Amino acid sequence: MSEDLFENLVPKLGEGVDPIALARRDLKKHLPRRFWKEAQRVERNGLHNLELDGRPAFTPARKPLAFADAALAEALRAEWDAVGEFVDPAQMPLTRMINSALDGVANEMDAVAAEIAKYAGSDSLCYRADGPERLSALQTEQWDPLLEWARESLGARFNIAQGVMFVDQPGETVEAVRAYVGQQASPVQLAALHVMTTLTGSVLLALAVQQGRLSPEEAWALAHLDEDFQMEVWGQDDEALARRAARWREMQAAAMLSRVAE
Repeated sequence: MSEDLFENLVPKLGEGVDPIALARRDLKKHLPRRFWKEAQRVERNGLHNLELDGRPAFTPARKPLAFADAALAEALRAEWDAVGEFVDPAQMPLTRMINSALDGVANEMDAVAAEIAKYAGSDSLCYRADGPERLSALQTEQWDPLLEWARESLGARFNIAQGVMFVDQPGETVEAVRAYVGQQASPVQLAALHVMTTLTGSVLLALAVQQGRLSPEEAWALAHLDEDFQMEVWGQDDEALARRAARWREMQAAAMLSRVAE
């Protein structure tokens, strides 16, 4: 199996996908061709393995793509089976995140957890518009229940700011989030939590999805509440929606990975 191919399927932490930039490139001149006929999920020794034409698949660091969770293995198989003539990493978010988790995050668990916890100090749900009044009311109605959930489930009380002024969060609040995130034992789940946090700008939304408090769709809508309000007022922004669609594929994959067993 080509190591160069898998090198392209390992994202840096927080790496996003810019569909506009991708559209300007002649991808077919640079992307490798599909080299397998069939992707299969094979159960062996209690694990569900990804195989390509009967041969085990590995990460770039040669870690087997084998999982206890059958649904995860099946989703990964489907992702590889759906590849067309060319292998486009941008269209394979599960593979990219899993490779990143197993080859990178697994060796830097504390550092990644700390990076996620930093968002508790500037979570997007704590910053409210100072107008128009309808937007402010909408933020209060839809975001405040998540802050209350965080207080009850994490023991974290967040301060709210109006406008663009930065607001300090209590040290015990940041520490509560850091302690919870630090309990993550799975590099796949931690990597997924990182992706959801950076995509939404909110560790609270990411944790709410992981714990089942919100569906991925609900969290995504809350993360884009301001943007959707502006589009309602000023009209649809097709480029912004295209970028959001690309990020949504990442969000869906991360949401699934955040709640599976390896």
